[in-house]
Amino acid sequence: MESSAAARTTPQLERVAELLARFDSPAACAAELLCDQHPADAVACTVVEADLSSRDLTYGRLRRDSARFAAALADLGVEPGDAVAVLMGKSADLVVALLGIWRRGAVHVPLFTAFAPPAIALRLNASDAQIVVVDADQRAKLEPGEDMPADAPWRVIVAGDAPGELSFAALLDRYSGDEPTAQPARLGGEGVLVQLFTSGTTGTPKAVPVPIKAVASFQAYLEFGLDVRDDDVFWNAADPGWAYGLYYAILGPLAAGRRSILLHAGFSAELTWQVMREFGVTNFAAAPTVYRSLRTGAAAVPDGIRLRRASSAGEPLTPEVVSWSKDQLGVTVRDHYGQTEHGMVIVNGWADGVRQPVKPGSMGAVLPGWSAEVLHDDRDEPAPPGTAGRIALRVADSPLMWFSAYTDAPEKTAERFSADGRWYLTGDAGTRDADGAFFFSSRDDDVIIMAGYRIGPFDVESVLVRHDAVAEAAVIGVPDALRGEVLEAYVVLRAGATGDDALVADLQQLVKRKFAAHAYPRAVHFVEQLPKTPSGKIQRFLLRRQRRADG
Repeated sequence: MESSAAARTTPQLERVAELLARFDSPAACAAELLCDQHPADAVACTVVEADLSSRDLTYGRLRRDSARFAAALADLGVEPGDAVAVLMGKSADLVVALLGIWRRGAVHVPLFTAFAPPAIALRLNASDAQIVVVDADQRAKLEPGEDMPADAPWRVIVAGDAPGELSFAALLDRYSGDEPTAQPARLGGEGVLVQLFTSGTTGTPKAVPVPIKAVASFQAYLEFGLDVRDDDVFWNAADPGWAYGLYYAILGPLAAGRRSILLHAGFSAELTWQVMREFGVTNFAAAPTVYRSLRTGAAAVPDGIRLRRASSAGEPLTPEVVSWSKDQLGVTVRDHYGQTEHGMVIVNGWADGVRQPVKPGSMGAVLPGWSAEVLHDDRDEPAPPGTAGRIALRVADSPLMWFSAYTDAPEKTAERFSADGRWYLTGDAGTRDADGAFFFSSRDDDVIIMAGYRIGPFDVESVLVRHDAVAEAAVIGVPDALRGEVLEAYVVLRAGATGDDALVADLQQLVKRKFAAHAYPRAVHFVEQLPKTPSGKIQRFLLRRQRRADG
């Protein structure tokens, strides 16, 4: 007799097979899969401005304008496989540009708009970009200088008002009379859509090639993890300059034909609440920093918020956000885990057949189409439940696995896979219980080993942020002659709080009571802000470096 677990997973695995058949086909065409297959009058996305005015983009409009831009790229000498970088905010022009790049068969290189010229130059040079499409207010970052060459090999297309520049709007208008008739590139499932550079928290960013077949996993997460339905108003607030925003605010919704909201404005808690209320958002996804800002930025949740689903990714959720969301939003934010190299794989999923009660502190269970384990620290074999170790994906049993190698970085690729190729090593540490729920501890290089005890900084940080005076916290290990390492904390205070000896003692006692007596921070440093990547991940290695410099 078939087990209830197998019965539950069979429909999901059948769905995984359907998605793979569509996206991992030799005939796969990105423009068809992401745009042309959908009804012309269906709305692909709603672009919302800071004043709450909005504009709907239909698939018919996107098909027409992206075909025009693809033709323009061809006239500029862009061939299938060439790299086209994009330095743009969340706008209608962005979506048209991306679909035009993919329709031509070129490779999109995302550039986050918060990047400074050195980070932009690194990615342009590493990708051998032929074209850069840039918003007018970002154009100055490409000017010749210390980081940008005077004789740059790439051409620049400017979206917006930039007299004297090669204009994005003018290129589209050039084809307004006779619509382009060129067929979209048909690259197959292995054809590369995106070259996305990792955030580089501990070294030089690595280039991740994202093939068309990867979109099968993106749509699977949209369905199983986020449970985005036809009648949802879906808003993923992450920036498409990074994986979570690109994969699940742009690619996943386009593939699934689900309308997605794009906010063409900077973040503020007040504006986020306004968009949720005015547009009736029912399904929301964002980084933990967004939820923390919403929690601290309003005395109470505004009237008219009606979320059905709320999800978080990028960094582990801390307990106070979970309890706040349950009490104030009427829906508990669910934690989801993934990486640039494979998207989301372990989640507290929302969909029927996947949804289970959330275990406190757990990032969830493995999504259909993936297989994961916690391996021993000293050998590539699964550890018993409850044993701390290395989180890894079992390659042979993960049909949605699409990453195989970094671009031109064999030594970095080798670090990601076990010697026999059976395991993809995430570089994250954690545990798994007997029910298959995973618990994140830290990045491997963030683990603190004190007197033989492995301590994940997140466990201690989760306790520190429970204190009413604490807005954010990061914990690092500091060398100690007796214990090997001891813990020290860096704490950002809430407005009006005072960082004094009394608060230090309170925080130390809180950790002793709520986590472990041996794992309290021996020192607490009160700081204005924590170092983070542009995608919001805490860079503990910079805190360790700062601590060494301070002596």
